[in-house]
Amino acid sequence: MFRKAAAPTVSNGSYLQGQANGKLSSMDSGQPAQEGKVVLKKKVTLLRGISIIIGTIIGAGIFISPKGILKNTGSVGMSLTVWTVCGILSLFGALCYAELGTCIKKSGGHYTYILEAFGPLPAFVRVWVELLIIRPAATAVISLAFGRYILEPFFMQCEIPELAIKLITAVGITLVMVLNSTSVSWSARIQMFLTFCKLVAILIIIVPGVIQLIKGETQHFKNAFAGNDASVMGLPLAFYSGMYAYSGWFYLNFVTEEVENPEKNIPLAICISMIIVTVGYVLTNVAYFTSISAGELLLSKAVAVTFAERLMGNFSLAVPVFVALSCFGSMNGGVFAVSRMFFVASREGHLPEILSMIHVRKHTPLPAVIVLHPLTMIMLFNGDLYSLLNFLSFARWLFIGLAVAGLIYLRYKRPDMPRPFKVPLFIPALFSFTCLFMVALSLYSDPVNTGIGFAITLTGIPAYYLFIVWDNKPKWFRKLLGK
Repeated sequence: MFRKAAAPTVSNGSYLQGQANGKLSSMDSGQPAQEGKVVLKKKVTLLRGISIIIGTIIGAGIFISPKGILKNTGSVGMSLTVWTVCGILSLFGALCYAELGTCIKKSGGHYTYILEAFGPLPAFVRVWVELLIIRPAATAVISLAFGRYILEPFFMQCEIPELAIKLITAVGITLVMVLNSTSVSWSARIQMFLTFCKLVAILIIIVPGVIQLIKGETQHFKNAFAGNDASVMGLPLAFYSGMYAYSGWFYLNFVTEEVENPEKNIPLAICISMIIVTVGYVLTNVAYFTSISAGELLLSKAVAVTFAERLMGNFSLAVPVFVALSCFGSMNGGVFAVSRMFFVASREGHLPEILSMIHVRKHTPLPAVIVLHPLTMIMLFNGDLYSLLNFLSFARWLFIGLAVAGLIYLRYKRPDMPRPFKVPLFIPALFSFTCLFMVALSLYSDPVNTGIGFAITLTGIPAYYLFIVWDNKPKWFRKLLGK
């Protein structure tokens, strides 16, 4: 059913094929895949790339609760400023990944770039934490939002049973896994459709908001910067919330080997997507404030629903459906992208060999997709999901900051590396500093949860020496690892 994956079709990176002892071979490769080998095909066009980025960034957050930023900034004007600045900072990070994706033409995203710049140990720790906790928990959380909002039109007069939410969530997760295991093309097409639905949902909010502005409904923007002063700790936390809302711009880099003409399409897809998302987010928040005061927004459980109920009457029933479709798109995009990280990590010898195998007929990394299913189900029914995400939210920015710092390091370590797309050096410097600042902030503001997350991350170090470096493993242990 499965055949071992070939080496990447194009790679300018120093690491190509993993070995069991953790010492990865160093060789440049511009050779095509060996004849007869099954490889992932280049089916991600510019439009599909844009849909992957937009479809993964825009989840439930912009529709449900932008109040985190408002709460920590203290005023309407400052909250809109933070939304804008976070969009610009995210664009800076995306531009850094555009350079990394065009000079290192391998899938895997953060993992691959950390591997190229700093070696196998930090790269292994990254994929270890992603596989065990971050991705299953993140998928389960966004899936629960999908389950809740797909059921809301049927439970308008009463509370939705938690068991019903979890059961429909489990169906949604399974559907996403089946879709990504069956066809790359269909997964990409459905992602394009769901991205279209997200943009329609945003327009459903923005257009009435613009009409309200034309009518002169600007009372909530008067003295926009007046209100509670943002605290020294509150403003950085607002930026943290904003950067989280924009996160997802890096997912196209997880599938670099499947992108047509990556030198051109990766930078274009990233720039177009980030401009659309930033403008959409800022205008959506402006629209909210045309009908909802700052105090009312802070009390609302789902801002988009409150806004729709005030301006759209019965049509407001469509908003939960659009939110559910938005969540499904984030689920699909996340699984599509992150499964490639596991695929590449297995190819490098950092995960069991079976995860680097490709279905002979469907040309999908089926084992790397379905490995997430049982882990996500365990999280869904047994885990304290939000605590897990709080424990490990800092890990995402730590490793993204490390990957972008790796861009600066590679400029000096390998100045002759071909760079079809190159950003000014101040952009990766500013962005990596911002990421590391947010990590330091989380250690200061929430030392208990962040400390637990830090400890969980550190378990990747003994795991690396146990699973990768240790040569004299018993036969049963090697068999268990698929060696």
